[in-house]
This record gives sequence, C-alpha cells and structure tokens, in this order.
Amino acid sequence: MRANVTKKTLSEGLGLLERIVPSRSSNPLLTSLKVEAQRGGLTLSGTNLEIDMACFVPAEVDTDAAFVVPAHLFAQIVRSLGGELVELALSGNELAVQAGGSNFKLQTGELEAYPELTFPGRADTSFDAKELARSLSSVRYAASTEAFQAVFRGIKIESRDNRARVVASDGFRLALRDFGAHGDHRNLILPARSADEVVRVVRDGEVGVSYGEGTMGIITDRVKMNVKLMDGEFPDYERVIPSDVRLRIMLSATALKEAVNRVAVLADKNANNRVEFLISEGRLQLAAEGDYGRAQDTLSVMQDGSEPAMSLGFNAKYVLDALGPIEGDAELLFSGPTSPAMFKAHEGGGYLAVVVPLRV
Repeated sequence: MRANVTKKTLSEGLGLLERIVPSRSSNPLLTSLKVEAQRGGLTLSGTNLEIDMACFVPAEVDTDAAFVVPAHLFAQIVRSLGGELVELALSGNELAVQAGGSNFKLQTGELEAYPELTFPGRADTSFDAKELARSLSSVRYAASTEAFQAVFRGIKIESRDNRARVVASDGFRLALRDFGAHGDHRNLILPARSADEVVRVVRDGEVGVSYGEGTMGIITDRVKMNVKLMDGEFPDYERVIPSDVRLRIMLSATALKEAVNRVAVLADKNANNRVEFLISEGRLQLAAEGDYGRAQDTLSVMQDGSEPAMSLGFNAKYVLDALGPIEGDAELLFSGPTSPAMFKAHEGGGYLAVVVPLRV
C-alpha cells in the first residue's frame, strides 16, 4: 500500500486522536491507533475506553490496507517531517514514512488484537455545530473538578420543546444556555472532559447526534465519536434560580470584568478571593482587601428595583467566569445579600449564570 497525504491534514487528524489516545496504558494496544487506507483517504481511529474517535483524512491511496501504529510516536514523526507531502508505504509489518529528505521506518502493531470500534451510521437529532460548541464552552467552567462530586463533574444536556439546554454546576455556581435543536433529543449527562473533545471536533454546519446504551454518538463530515455518558440523576437545579428579583443593574460586561480584575489583585487569597459589591444610586463600588492593602473601583450602572441599595461579597474568579461568555452589556439581578445572584446578557442569547454570594 502507498498513500500520499499533505502533512497539514494528516497532522490535524493525528492531533485530534492524540488528545484521546493515552500515552501510557496497562494495555499497550490502547496507546496505538488504527489506520484504514481506502481509495480517497485514510481513516484514523483510537480509544481511551471513555471516548472512541475516528477521523477521515483525504489522501491518494493505491491499495486498501489497514495497520496499527503507536499513536503519539507516529504523530511526533509526522510533525517532525521537513516536506509538505507525506508518503506512506506499508510493506509487511513495516510502515515507511517519507517527506522531503526524511525517511522513517516504523514497526506496526498486531492488527487482529486491536479493539473493534463501531460508530453510528445515522443521527437521531442534529444541532448547529457552532451553537453546540458555543453552548458547551459557555457552561463548562461551572462543572466540578472534584472526583467525589459525581454528576457535578458532567454537563447535562436536556430537551426543552424544540430546543436544548446545557447545564453545569459545582454547587457554588450554575451556568446554563438554551439553543436550537432538531429531531429526537434526550436528557443525558456528558462528562465535562469529554465535552472538551466534542467542542474541538465540531466546527461548522450541522452535527449529528445519536443515542446508544449509555453512549452518545457524534457525527460530522470528518469525525465520528462515541462518548460514554455518566450515570445518575442531575439535581433539580431550577430551585436555586431566584424568582424574586429586588435589584437589577446593567453595565458593560467588559468594564465589569476589567474592574473586578483590578481590585482582585489585592483580594485575600485565603478568604475565597473576596470582592465586595456595593450598589447604590446608580453606582457599583467594588472593593477588596488583603494582607498587602485595599483596592477600590467604582462604575456607573443603570439601576432599578424595589431595593435602593445592596451589599454582597463574591469570589472574584466566580464572577469573572460567569461574565466570560457575555458580550456587550450584562445584567446582574439580585434577590438579597445572601441569595444567589444572576448574570446574563442584556441582549439575551439563552445564557444564564447563577453565583452564590460569600458569607460575611
């Protein structure tokens, strides 16, 4: 078998597989990837037992063939090549990799022992790729990183009347976003780390989604994935979203992020990076205090509500994370000094963040 492929497209495909294929494993085969050469291109596939992935790379191929190679070593060789056109030649158990004046001989693995990976052939529903990626990215920060928090380490995707919603929470903050969907979609919990890989794979156009027993399939023009889902029930997050808003302010999200960043320089890192919010008479005063001094910043805001003034304390990082997906003007809605606060874009867009204030 001989195949010619550009270094750029082969490197891109290997880069996607490299992220999921482990560099070390008690099962050496899991550190390898399978390459299937067919007329028209190469299909690269690999697994880490949580995610299976297959990526198609256009190439000129003279004969159908399949082989297994060490994933990270193969990717390293391709990246190091001097030429822009890569020639692959399979002879017995040896793969020759050539480009420019470079020539590598790589021993292939045992093809028959490689795990059989099957991918969905059709989609049960579809999403706009950019919207799905944007939605998962906008709530990802709120997912827990603690092993003991079980389903809080995932992102819930739920059906909501011809729309879909993604939700993440670690118990101290909540982020959700609504977006469009087509077809039959279900409620499920996607591991947050797997969601990162989904975001990297989906780009433009439509992305198909299929549902299996404990798995979700992703189908794009160039990539297919199987993602193992999380077991368990996501808590009733809607009960923590305040319904009684007593004070509302609006201001530039960028201006608020910059001001929080400034005062947080002196926030006490041992006291949850606390930044005080004092709202009164159309002004938002931010203040932080630590071992090395105090910082204060004041912003003009549009203010309304039944409460003329309010004082709250927040973890600066939680505020910055909540503001991250918001462009333009942000609305901050408060129910009380100890009740969760809501952050959303003034122009809408389906995104909402809920942050629990720090106790005095």
